[in-house]
Amino acid sequence: MVPPHSVTDPAEFSVNFRKDLNPEQLSAVNILDGPVLVIAGAGSGKTRTLVYRVARLIQQGIDAESILLLTFTRKSAAAMLNRASELVGIACQRVAGGTFHGFAHGMLRRFSDAAGFPHGFTILDRTDTQDLLHLLARELELSGPGKTFPKRTTLASLTSKVANSGGSVLTVLEKNYPHLIRELSGLEQLFEAYALYKTRNALLDYDDLLLKWRDLLAQQPRIRDIVSTQYRYIMVDEYQDTNTIQAEILRLMAVSHDNVMVVGDDAQSIYSFRGANFKNILDFPKLFPGATVINLVRNYRSTQPNLDCTNAIIANAREKFAKRLIAQRTGGKEPYLYVARDERDQAVFVADRIEDLLSKGIRPHEIAVLFRAAFHSFHLEGELNTRRLPFIKRGGLRLIEGAHIKDLLSLLRLVINPLDRLSCNRILILMDRLGPKTAEKIFAEMAAREDPLGCLAEYKTRAVWGQSVRELGCVLKELHSGTSDLQQILEQLRKWYQPHMEKSYPDDYPKRNQGLDHLMDISNRYGDAVSMLADLAIDPPEPDDPEETPVILSTIHSAKGLEWKSVFMISLADGRFPSSAARQDEELEEERRLFYVASTRAIDELYFCYPAFTGAPGSGIMPARPSPFLAEIPDHLMKPWPERKASQSPVTVTCRQDPRLHERHAMDAAGKTTPSSGSGIPSPGTRVRHPIFGPGKVTAVEGPRKVRVYFDVAGEKTLNLEYARLSILR
Repeated sequence: MVPPHSVTDPAEFSVNFRKDLNPEQLSAVNILDGPVLVIAGAGSGKTRTLVYRVARLIQQGIDAESILLLTFTRKSAAAMLNRASELVGIACQRVAGGTFHGFAHGMLRRFSDAAGFPHGFTILDRTDTQDLLHLLARELELSGPGKTFPKRTTLASLTSKVANSGGSVLTVLEKNYPHLIRELSGLEQLFEAYALYKTRNALLDYDDLLLKWRDLLAQQPRIRDIVSTQYRYIMVDEYQDTNTIQAEILRLMAVSHDNVMVVGDDAQSIYSFRGANFKNILDFPKLFPGATVINLVRNYRSTQPNLDCTNAIIANAREKFAKRLIAQRTGGKEPYLYVARDERDQAVFVADRIEDLLSKGIRPHEIAVLFRAAFHSFHLEGELNTRRLPFIKRGGLRLIEGAHIKDLLSLLRLVINPLDRLSCNRILILMDRLGPKTAEKIFAEMAAREDPLGCLAEYKTRAVWGQSVRELGCVLKELHSGTSDLQQILEQLRKWYQPHMEKSYPDDYPKRNQGLDHLMDISNRYGDAVSMLADLAIDPPEPDDPEETPVILSTIHSAKGLEWKSVFMISLADGRFPSSAARQDEELEEERRLFYVASTRAIDELYFCYPAFTGAPGSGIMPARPSPFLAEIPDHLMKPWPERKASQSPVTVTCRQDPRLHERHAMDAAGKTTPSSGSGIPSPGTRVRHPIFGPGKVTAVEGPRKVRVYFDVAGEKTLNLEYARLSILR
């Protein structure tokens, strides 16, 4: 609880509700009895409305202990009650405030006898749940060495989705994890054992708190009446994010009075993957007949030109409470639309604009780049790293933080340096029944041989992993001495890695494949492996001022409720936004709401960016269409960004269609390159580039087809021109 406010005499407080609130807020605050639905548009002061509603109830003599405020975090409830205390005094601290789960827990303790389990029942936190499911899966022999049963985090997520949806395991798998349907029988067996274990050991998990409380209210009229009589005024924040069970609980707790106010925005319902039910807010008037609906449309965050775009975005929603946000700030300019040549060009544009904003005095933490999926920012991360611009990423991992990305890059490092011990060990232990000690033994044998990869390709053992080790050695040896370019090298490494990834990460390998697709796309920017690995390894610097938050890169889901002076929305191409996974109408509608949430985060400047060409798995660079949501915004509401300077020559259409031509174009911009001829041998002193080792200088010719090259990063190598692919740097 928040510490009691220091002032205790209510006479010292005088609140001018009419002055402090706009007409719509005042209307919501003044309705004390009966059901009220407040549709609070983005930036319209919903928290202020709830705070003043608590204050009004207290001012009118309502007993504080009969008021219940339900929010999505205990911190937000405490903050609201503290603010209400500043208005009307310490009585607000006796208001019951907290989350649905926290309130349900307290009630189940209070009525544990009626619920049929001991008062001293134990709550399983998320980690406890994961560990218990993992233990039971091992006991049932569903998981273990050589098996691809889902991991503990996925099992916990599955049990939660099944519990909150009220559906079957099969239904949840079909919608969320179709690649795990093969495990249906084992999962059903596990979840049955999990439920039985909890019952026998007086355990409740996080989801049980709501389920048990709902069931208790529904099945015990006496308890329902006690609770409804005690809490005669109920308020709920962020109602669009509630699930079906929470809506049922609210209806049951208000059975004797209907004095319920819920505040939310149907246009910002974006958490269906967590169980939120968009229909809850739409159906509130049906759940509570006679409800008063109040729209808060006065926006205090943004300017009207920005809001005109956001209004256009949500106007085409199929189901909604109609509203049009009206800015309370004057001025402003139309959002900019930048059509990038490709995702690389998009990253350069955003980085250029960030540098420009910083030079004009905008603080780094006042700038945000928002995207639909975490991998959409990978090009930008590389660009910001190169420029040494600090950033923080929220929602999803940075490119090189993903285990699957680390695996593929480790394979690439082994092509460059077969005696990279960390990379070698990381890859070897991917193989079934090959542990760290054996991996160290294999590496020691490789290090003792003149041809380490040859040692791996011919490794003698009768162990079950022997064939996998030899196959790896053959692939690496061929690539190390062959003529493949960087993209071909990565394709061959990925082909070897794919079955190992599916076995190592059975829960989410389809999603991890997207990250690998994007890494392949990024590789098109580079002429050699060394340069790419160096760029990916660079970490952005720490800010000079430890209190200064860097530029924010964020998924839109992680950005809800936040705001920034300048906001960039990137990768607004069809298939990226909306996501290609959104196929059903209801999924597409949530994607629209997600687009709306992102666009309403901007205080001053808003930039829409989409690449005209994107990387497509197996197809190289392909033309892209703008997001249909972007296409729905009338042209006159957006301002096209000026063309690039003439000195920044565009990539030709041909280059965009062929990733290798794209790379050659980039190399041409840095310094002309020409593949070495079949008959000519570069003379000592010639600058050359190798697809693996990068740029270097020929130091000696050692035979009819051999040269010695000192590479800038990789050091000295002797190459056979029958196999080595060298380009001469002019």
